[in-house]
Amino acid sequence: MDLEDAGFRARLLIRDRDGKYPQLFDTVLRDAGIEVVLSGVRMPRMNSIMERWVQTCRRELLDRTLVWNQRHLLHALREFERFYNEHRPHQGIAGARPLHPLPLPITDPDQIAHLNIRRHQRLGGILHEYEHAA
Repeated sequence: MDLEDAGFRARLLIRDRDGKYPQLFDTVLRDAGIEVVLSGVRMPRMNSIMERWVQTCRRELLDRTLVWNQRHLLHALREFERFYNEHRPHQGIAGARPLHPLPLPITDPDQIAHLNIRRHQRLGGILHEYEHAA
């Protein structure tokens, strides 16, 4: 399925200033009604956060999912976004999640020796959440 088949069309293309894009590339896009927006000069990490999210979403979700239709795709993306922001451990301060405070440290040796971990499946088992049982 193409964007035009769905009744949509691209309006913008954000790209860097690399020499691999000749002037003809921009001309063809402009003729198709697509505006080319250039990234900032000497800003290699301008889109790095979004690129990392897209790569993670593709690797952990879309490469493992057979998408039936647009409704199914939107449901899967919403569920992955919720999983990514609310549960998934991130590399950062003590593995804190973006929308939650830092977890309390476990200091009791008995509690460490007898951890009761529960797993919850999301999206039919593609994503897994792990948490301490009460």
